Amino acid sequence: MKHFSDFAKANKKFEGEKIRIDDLVNKEIKICDFKIEKSKVKKDTEYLTLNFELDGMPHICFTGSKVLREQIETYKSEIPFLTTILKIHRYYTFS
Repeated sequence: MKHFSDFAKANKKFEGEKIRIDDLVNKEIKICDFKIEKSKVKKDTEYLTLNFELDGMPHICFTGSKVLREQIETYKSEIPFLTTILKIHRYYTFS
């Protein structure tokens, strides 16, 4: 007989202090994990939750940035990695 935990996928729960993405611009962070979910506020959109370390402490950040979502999906096999978030005009990008 199977246990529920053998087949059920648990929702990822990230721990750490929440930081606004604007407060991360030009700071080096270590990306530890992420998840992409559908927004409950804006219909037909997704948002990215980043789980990262800043100065050795765990943090989380939420963003609707399409560029960051696409980059993290493309390079998810490289996690964990060090990066700096840049703001170029009206969008964010990993550097």
